[in-house]
Amino acid sequence: MTSRKGSDMTTAQAGPAEVDVAIVGAGMAGTTLAMVLGNAGRKVALIDPHRVHHEEFRAEKIGMSQMRQFEKLGIDRAIMPLVTPMNDIYVFRLGQLFARENKWEYAFSYGALINGLRDALPPQVPLTVGKVAEVSTGPDRQRLVLTDGSVIEARLLVVATGYSEALRRAIGVERIELSKAHSMAMGFDLAISPRDCPYQAVTSYGKRASERIAYTSVFPIGDRMRVNVFLYRNLAESWTKAFREAPQKMLCDLMPEIAAQCGNFEVSGPVDVRQVSLTKTQGHRRDGVVFVGDAFWTTCPTPGIGIGRVMTDIDQLCTVHIPKWLETPGMTADKINAFYDDPIKVASDEEGMRLSIYAKRITTETGLEWRVRRLRNNTARQLMIIGRKMRHLGLRREPGMA
Repeated sequence: MTSRKGSDMTTAQAGPAEVDVAIVGAGMAGTTLAMVLGNAGRKVALIDPHRVHHEEFRAEKIGMSQMRQFEKLGIDRAIMPLVTPMNDIYVFRLGQLFARENKWEYAFSYGALINGLRDALPPQVPLTVGKVAEVSTGPDRQRLVLTDGSVIEARLLVVATGYSEALRRAIGVERIELSKAHSMAMGFDLAISPRDCPYQAVTSYGKRASERIAYTSVFPIGDRMRVNVFLYRNLAESWTKAFREAPQKMLCDLMPEIAAQCGNFEVSGPVDVRQVSLTKTQGHRRDGVVFVGDAFWTTCPTPGIGIGRVMTDIDQLCTVHIPKWLETPGMTADKINAFYDDPIKVASDEEGMRLSIYAKRITTETGLEWRVRRLRNNTARQLMIIGRKMRHLGLRREPGMA
């Protein structure tokens, strides 16, 4: 077994054979849960097939509300060195500068963030590197057998494996697709550096429903400028292929008003693409095991609520449910169901799904209701742009009139 501390590889003892909580999956949900429980003195085993999390195109930016969730959980000090903060975001709508928002956002490379969080795990929670070969769950004890033959027994099993299906199938839980290929995200680096870009960060919304683009975000991660495009297309479309082959041309055509300031969108490196379906879990109410994050409920990344929803799961588990479950013998489904029925969790999941569906409909739907909504919204925005321009014109004229 190995653990990762900084750039060094050191040998670590395997997690205890008997623990309070065994967590399978050391991504965002699993690692933060292990960190918080470990800091609270719980005996935890964190299991993942890989010592170092590979680079993966997932969430790359959070807002202040998510950072406050990290603060509440007591892990913000581990997070802050791993992110690039920004607080000056230029917002473009209808091809014009709409607003300049002074709000804090934090960008990161997902793989580097997860590896940094793994480095910050308490010493009593080493990362157990291995794959689960067998799993058995019940009302009292959960038993995991790894491929190397080692055995971990726990009172509670937490499945935090994201989109992976192997462990879910072994337990007998099914994933139901609510909206297949609901949305898509693209990510890539620009050749321009943050110091050479006149914008600290940009958010540019799609102009027409026919484009099926929600918005494009340009922001710094360390010493590089990153672009995320959130849209409602699929991998098989010719548009997607054309974008991957010529992202610079496509972006210059879509956003000519800011192209020059962003180095004419000259791209450095490949275009990462991630297709997302909206899903929920079925058959999860059972003894001894709880599903969290994307292993339980998958929403769309476009509204920017994914990490917040995951942290709501972690917060409710760590501060409310797991301490209560461990106070008394057994780990029956009746106990576990209190988490699934938690009003805070339910509201978080339902709001995430509602926003996922609404964001797509307001961007792409062509029915009368949605055309009227977009017309109403865009008319109000255009009036705000005109009003701001008139105010600026008045301010420029005032000194000469005095």
